[in-house]
Amino acid sequence: MTLSACMQTPRSPEPSTQQCAPVTACTLPAMAPRSNGELGDALDVARAAWRDCAARVDMILVCQAKGLPALTKAPDHE
Repeated sequence: MTLSACMQTPRSPEPSTQQCAPVTACTLPAMAPRSNGELGDALDVARAAWRDCAARVDMILVCQAKGLPALTKAPDHE
């Protein structure tokens, strides 16, 4: 007679490792505005580049926070 407490238990699945995107440097495109209009356009391009960079950083931060919930919290950007 085999008791249930003496049976071999099934192996638990291997823990999955979370893969977050690697951190990369933020860069701004090279610009050489020559007029006020071009300067305004350059400012729009620079703002868009910083916005994209901030979104990537936030995405990585959230990914890492899921693996380490007590250490960090994603910032609130508007």
